[in-house]
Amino acid sequence: MHLIIFKTSVSTQKQALKLQPLLNELPLVLEHNFDLEDYDHILRIVSTDLQPQVICELLHTAGFNCETMESFIYAV
Repeated sequence: MHLIIFKTSVSTQKQALKLQPLLNELPLVLEHNFDLEDYDHILRIVSTDLQPQVICELLHTAGFNCETMESFIYAV
């Protein structure tokens, strides 16, 4: 599994809820959550094999900034 951490411009719960259905539609996304209290408005994605640019493109299309901060593989 992969954990990918993104810095975003999503700053409110309302914005995060707007993105939730879009993220849920991606078959490779197993879990996702926003940490809006973090300075970088973190989005964490747990995936089986998702390329980070897919998430960045999705958020950009929805009107938000997004950039990959970290990506690593971990055993479950």
